[in-house]
Amino acid sequence: MAFYSLDDRLIFPDPNDADEDGLIAIGGDLTIDRLLVAYNAGIFPWFAEYKVPFWYSPDPRCVIYPGDLKVSHSMQQLFKKNFFTVTLDHDFPFVIKQCAKAARKNETGTWISKDFQKAYIDLHNAGYAHSIEVWKEDKIVGGLYGVSLGSCFFGESMFTQISNASKYGFVFLVQLLKQKKFTLIDCQVYNAHLGSLGAINIERKIFLKELKKGLKKETLKGNWKNFL
Repeated sequence: MAFYSLDDRLIFPDPNDADEDGLIAIGGDLTIDRLLVAYNAGIFPWFAEYKVPFWYSPDPRCVIYPGDLKVSHSMQQLFKKNFFTVTLDHDFPFVIKQCAKAARKNETGTWISKDFQKAYIDLHNAGYAHSIEVWKEDKIVGGLYGVSLGSCFFGESMFTQISNASKYGFVFLVQLLKQKKFTLIDCQVYNAHLGSLGAINIERKIFLKELKKGLKKETLKGNWKNFL
């Protein structure tokens, strides 16, 4: 198929026109306004080549419904022991930089380039992107970040420096979002790790329908430190 080439206009094609890999458009930029338009349409930037972003809306879409979170017995024991401490929006730049450094299976590099880091730090400063930091004593040993719009949270990436740190942070986040009446957590693409936590694949058309409903809710914009 001929990929849609973005220009200066803040518009995207219909997500349902994406190719079999989910690629829907190439080009544009990573400004706050364009990122918000993309997420509102169920589209996200996955990587960039020569500073040119590639935009995706995969089918199926991997999601977790907060009420369907699965917590293993071993993880429950860690929570009972308060094994880690968790903070929100304490150090977003640190978290995204660590996510960029994290080794990925079958990957030799990272899609979280310096341009991506700056874009999401800007989105964080605007109150839409959030970080979860997992601490052991006085050191951040794991974490994740994502974007919040309406009652939907779009997970982007995570990192861990010791066993279970990022999973602990993710479980903590999902439980918190359930309390805050979030309805959908977008995990983008399914893997076994996400599946063990309760993630499932749904058709893109169902995802877009539920996204549209979730976006009618008020966005909890700003710093999330006061959530705790």
